[in-house]
Amino acid sequence: MHLQTLLLRRLLQNVSHARVPSRWLGGGEMTPRMLVRHWQSIFHDHGVPEPQESSEILIAHALGSKTFPSLPPSVAQSSVTVAQLRHIETMAQQRLKRVPIQYVIGEWDFLDITLKMRPPVFIPRPETEELVGLVLGASRRLQCSAEPLVLEVGCGSGAVSLSLLRRVPQAQITAIDKTEAAVRLTRENAVSLGLQNQIQVLLLDILIDPPDPLLICGPVDVLVSNPPYISSSDISELDPEIVNCEDHSALDGGPDGMDVIKGILSLAPQLLKPGGDIFLEVDPSHPEIIELWIQNHTDMHLQYISTVQDFCGRSRFVHLRRD
Repeated sequence: MHLQTLLLRRLLQNVSHARVPSRWLGGGEMTPRMLVRHWQSIFHDHGVPEPQESSEILIAHALGSKTFPSLPPSVAQSSVTVAQLRHIETMAQQRLKRVPIQYVIGEWDFLDITLKMRPPVFIPRPETEELVGLVLGASRRLQCSAEPLVLEVGCGSGAVSLSLLRRVPQAQITAIDKTEAAVRLTRENAVSLGLQNQIQVLLLDILIDPPDPLLICGPVDVLVSNPPYISSSDISELDPEIVNCEDHSALDGGPDGMDVIKGILSLAPQLLKPGGDIFLEVDPSHPEIIELWIQNHTDMHLQYISTVQDFCGRSRFVHLRRD
């Protein structure tokens, strides 16, 4: 029996509601577009979010491209090989288990950089790209200093720090995270991008560990963070991809989502130069809470500069400054 036919029959056994064109079972040619339609239908039937996007990304990745439209015509119009079919099936089975697409393909683009992605390290979201833009546009220190010093709290995959370094190559960044997996991945991504000499990545939990390693580095011009800010009671309501695969410690901000945010604010006077900036990505309910906290902690010498909305119009970012 034709090997492609065997693979497709096995696929039908694994996925109960798969719909395969009858000509495939006779060993006919299978083009990338046919496979997209096939897996899109299966993903849709199994409740996988964005079924077309998921199928296109998986198939493009298996065929050597980042996106389906970027496939060379010679590839897009050719029959998929048996090896490629096997690879696509393996990845698709992971996606059916609601493994995030970023983990399945092992990488993801963030602004103009490509990052390695590995579970359970937190996957950067589109909103965080806006956080980088806010830092670049609103920080006077970053724009004017000859060698600005930046601290990122909760670096995850390194998306924010490494994107900033790409745009401000004279900067020196210290990035911290409380998990060894995130520290390792940020270091790997820094090496992949050739930025390892401009970033120091430390294993440190600001709520538990003494801040001495940060104080030794000296006060910084900018402190930026996309901290855990989801309320503990809301974690179980998130999508299965998040609940089952991503590190909950990168999401869970305590009863009101403010645990790590308050930890950052409490340490900020020790970590920032006078006039230094703080940029935080937060829950839309947090800006008012943060502003009230600052009003009640005048000894921290922090000034509330602005609340900035994300592309959906939600109050997502907070800009503070040390007096």
